[in-house]
Amino acid sequence: RLRTVTGLQTCALPISFAADATGTWKWKVQGPNGDFETTLKLTMTDGKLVGTYSNSFGDTTVKNATFKDGILAFEVERDLGGTKYVIKLRGTVDGDTIKGALEAPSPNVGEPRKLDWNATRVKDAAADAKK
Repeated sequence: RLRTVTGLQTCALPISFAADATGTWKWKVQGPNGDFETTLKLTMTDGKLVGTYSNSFGDTTVKNATFKDGILAFEVERDLGGTKYVIKLRGTVDGDTIKGALEAPSPNVGEPRKLDWNATRVKDAAADAKK
């Protein structure tokens, strides 16, 4: 006697969505006079990642921004008392967080300073309200 068993088999596969670096990101940086908040706003314009970087030292344009395989990298140029310098940031985007490191010139003209960089994407209340 042959029995036929039928049933529903399901296979749970992880769904992978492409990481997205656009949006508004915020984090705090420890400075010699205490913490200060930094804001990064990124958008895609004509196929390029562009944006602004803002903190208590002012606003500046993001340069050389790239986003590939979940890794965000960009540079910002700052002017402190007439001296221009470049800060390089690189981090892994995972959902609404970025974890990585930033590299800034040392005030003693030695090796660059490297600091952890952990940012959180700011939720867009207007976009959430439309859902």
